[in-house]
Amino acid sequence: MNKAMDMFKGVQEYENATVRAFWQEIIGHLRGKPAQLLSFEDVRARLRLREELYRGLQDIPLESIVGSVGRYTDFTSTFLPKSVINRDRWTRIYAEAEGNTGLPPIEVYRVGEVYFVRDGNHRVSVALAMGQKTIEAYVTEVDVPFCVNKTVVTQQMDAAEAYMTFLEETGLRYVYQHENLMLSEPTRYNDFIGHINLHGAVLAECEECPMSIQEAATHWHENVYLPAIVLIRKHNMLAHMKGRTEADMYLWLVEHLCELERSYNGLVSDLTPALASFLGKHRLPVPDELVALAV
Repeated sequence: MNKAMDMFKGVQEYENATVRAFWQEIIGHLRGKPAQLLSFEDVRARLRLREELYRGLQDIPLESIVGSVGRYTDFTSTFLPKSVINRDRWTRIYAEAEGNTGLPPIEVYRVGEVYFVRDGNHRVSVALAMGQKTIEAYVTEVDVPFCVNKTVVTQQMDAAEAYMTFLEETGLRYVYQHENLMLSEPTRYNDFIGHINLHGAVLAECEECPMSIQEAATHWHENVYLPAIVLIRKHNMLAHMKGRTEADMYLWLVEHLCELERSYNGLVSDLTPALASFLGKHRLPVPDELVALAV
């Protein structure tokens, strides 16, 4: 009797879910924002994901599941079932979840802070329809060298792809996995490449030995980039450049270095006074500690 009632309730929930799926899809279409799940293989290819590590059975938040390995076209972005989903299967899983059986664990890939369903798409759909917040899952983590969250994979994939391409080309993905070299303008990674190539050419001439871009990038990062970032952090300069990153600030300093040097009649051994003067000249906020040092 209870099983029959659970099946009947499951049919009702399925019908309601497919109606909501229609409205979610049509609204997304009219707004130019398709309401579908992300493809794991697409994300894997764009972010050049390779290394995997099994993390075992965990409770994971349902709201952090953003895509699927093979069924990303069968559900909406919130795992509402589309008409292609077999009603009987979805209803049976719903009845099992309502009864004593419950939902068996799903299998997922984890990329940063988000998850992709490897097996168990229907179970995720049912769990969300039932109002659950978490679900048990066997988790396989895929290594990524920077923070990946829902905003990145849904709104900033072009920028993330450009960043990963830069890290791969320079080899910095493997040498400095926890250093943030991300730029707010994805097209500007070529400027970084130019700096690294110039740095490598100078080193190669001094050493009288060819240098790969990976070797040049490592030396540039240790001896040029990181010391500049230390100064940027020391004076909390990002507080005065809203929406920008440390890498943005570094490029800005390099681009204006000649002007800063001319302001101080030659090579500047300590950029702090020059930076304060330059910021003031261009009507940018100047921290109090820089004002004091620039006097």
